[in-house]
Amino acid sequence: MPLLNTLATPYAEALLQVTNARNESEEVAAQCKELIALWDSSDSLRDAMTSPVLEPTAKKKALEQLLSQQIQPSLLNLLKVLADRYRLTAFDAVLGRYLELYRESRKISLAHVRSAQALSDSQKASLTAKVQSMVGSGSVEIDLTIDPSLIGGFVINVGSQVIDASLSGQVRRLGLSLAKAG
Repeated sequence: MPLLNTLATPYAEALLQVTNARNESEEVAAQCKELIALWDSSDSLRDAMTSPVLEPTAKKKALEQLLSQQIQPSLLNLLKVLADRYRLTAFDAVLGRYLELYRESRKISLAHVRSAQALSDSQKASLTAKVQSMVGSGSVEIDLTIDPSLIGGFVINVGSQVIDASLSGQVRRLGLSLAKAG
């Protein structure tokens, strides 16, 4: 287990226990996704929260002011604990681990889908149904990213399974076939 995961797991497990007891796990999972997106997109937030110069008290006050109206108190309390313990560098790892544990506990499979272009609602529904049939029991959560380098089509990763239905994948396979034939 990677070091960051070893650090993140106890915090994530504790948060999951609290949110399960309060029947707010689904809401907190959605908030974790939003916070990870914010963390990834905001250099200033990430720099401030991981700065060794700022004291934990200042970081907790900033978190309170920024997030108290947007997230559950249990999630805010976890972030404050991370600040107190100088662990905000693991912010995204802890929230990501919470999402993994949440999905495991609910038997939700995460499918990473790269698509050449944005998908319509009907295409997303069709894709979700196809991925659902791949994984069998439980439900599916789709993590969709746009990758123009695929030229057309999509690539699905679910666990160790990969389905490459992209135009670039077809071209690559054709090139390999021609190379073997020649």
